[in-house]
Amino acid sequence: MAKKKDEKNKLVYEKKNGWLKMPKKEVAVLEKFNKNYIDFLSKCKTERETVEFAVAEAKKKGFKEGKGDKFYILNRGKSVCFIVKGKEPIEKGVRIIGSHIDSPRIDLKQNPLYEDTELALFKTHYYGGIKKYQWVTIPLAIHGVIVKENGEKVNIVFGEDDKDPVLTITDILPHLAYKIQMTKKMYEAIPGENLNILVGSKPIEDKDEKNKIKAAILALLNKKYGIVEEDFLSAELEIVPAGRARELGIDGSMILGYGHDDRVCAYTSLQALFDAKKPAYTTIIYFADKEEIGSDGNTGAKSKFIEDVILKAIKNEGKEPTYEMLRTVINNSQGLSSDVNAAVDPTYKSVNEMNNACKLNYGISLTKYTGSGGKYSANDCHAEFFGKIRAMFNKRGVIWQTGELGKVDEGGGGTIAKYMAEIGVETLDCGTPVLSMHAPNEVVSKLDVYETYKGYLAFIEEK
Repeated sequence: MAKKKDEKNKLVYEKKNGWLKMPKKEVAVLEKFNKNYIDFLSKCKTERETVEFAVAEAKKKGFKEGKGDKFYILNRGKSVCFIVKGKEPIEKGVRIIGSHIDSPRIDLKQNPLYEDTELALFKTHYYGGIKKYQWVTIPLAIHGVIVKENGEKVNIVFGEDDKDPVLTITDILPHLAYKIQMTKKMYEAIPGENLNILVGSKPIEDKDEKNKIKAAILALLNKKYGIVEEDFLSAELEIVPAGRARELGIDGSMILGYGHDDRVCAYTSLQALFDAKKPAYTTIIYFADKEEIGSDGNTGAKSKFIEDVILKAIKNEGKEPTYEMLRTVINNSQGLSSDVNAAVDPTYKSVNEMNNACKLNYGISLTKYTGSGGKYSANDCHAEFFGKIRAMFNKRGVIWQTGELGKVDEGGGGTIAKYMAEIGVETLDCGTPVLSMHAPNEVVSKLDVYETYKGYLAFIEEK
C-alpha cells in the first residue's frame, strides 16, 4: 500500500501551504527579513523615494555610479538599475530582474489650491487603476518635489510624522446620498473630479483678502517650504495613504500596507542582489517607473534605458559597445518580470479558476502569461524557460506556485514582461501574491515575501 501511495505522489501535482513546508530554523530569518521590509515600505511611498533609498543602500554595499564591477545608473531620479559583473563574459548574456516602483495613487493638478465654502482644498488627478471610492475619508499624506523658479528642488513629506496633521477626501453622508450616489454604478458614484483634498479651514486675519482660507494655506506653505503658488506648476506631488505598514492578523502572518504592488518585488530583488554570491552572469536589477499607466515616457519600461544600461555594462567589461554586441548580449539574456499577482480572495472566489490561481502562503507565483481577451497584449513565456526556472526553484528549495490573473474573459492585466521580451530577453512573470491589489492598503503574506526573495536569489546565483 505504501509503495502505491509513493507512486501516486510522484504522478500527482499537489500544492501545500508553505508554512507546513518551511524548515523551523528559517522562520526567525523570515521574520527579520519582513521587519526590514515593513520599514522600507513605510518610508518609500513614491518612485523617487524608492530610488533614493535603494541607491543609499547600494552605496553601503560598495556600488559606484557608472563604473566598476558593482555599479548603478540613475534615470532622472525615478528609475534605476543596479549591476553586478558575473563570472561569465557578458556576450553570454545578462540576467535581468525588472520590477516597477510606481503605485496607484492620486496626484495634485498643476493649479491645485482653491477655496470653496470657506474651506481650502486641492484639485487632483488620479494615477493608475484605482477604485475611487476606496480613497475617501481615509488619512492621507503628501509626498513629492517642488521645483522653484530659481531651480531649487524642495522635497515634501507631509502627514507621516506623528506630529503632522493629515489630509483627507470627504464623502457625502448616507442620509443625503441616495440620488447623488446610491442609485449609480459603483464606478460612477465618486467621479474623479470629486477627489478633492481637504487641506484647511482657518482664515487669515486680513479683511481685504477675498479668499482668506486659501491665503492662510499659502502663507503656511511659504513659511514651511519657502514656496509660492506659482511653484505648484513645476511640482510632482503625490497623495498617498498616511501611516506605516503594519503586521496583519491575530497571528501576525501578513503585512498590510500601501504599495506592495510592486515595491515588494523591488525590495526583494535588490536584497537578493546584495546577498548573492558572485553571480554566474552579469546581473541587472531594474526599477522601472510608469508601469501603472502603461510604461510610457523616458522612465518607463518602453524607453531605451535598459538597453543603455546593457551598453554601459559591455563597455565596463572592456568590450566594444557595438550594435552587434548589444544584440548578442540581449538575445542571450534571460529575465524575470518581477511583478505581483492577484491572490485568491475567499470572499470573491468566483473570479478565479481555482486550479490556476495563486494563494497566500503558497510561495512566489510564476505566471506564464498575463493579458486579457485571448492572451491579448501578453508575453507568453516559452515552455523551455519556464521549465528552467521551475527546476531551479525546486533545486534551491524555493516554495513556489503558479497563478493566472482570474478566469478567462473575467478581466486581465499586464506587466513590463512584454517590453523586456520585445527587445529579445527571454522573460517570465514571477512575483508575490497580493490581496486587495491597487487599494490604498494591500495585503501580502510574510512567507510569500521571503520566498520571493529566495526565488530571485536563486535566479541570480544559479547558472
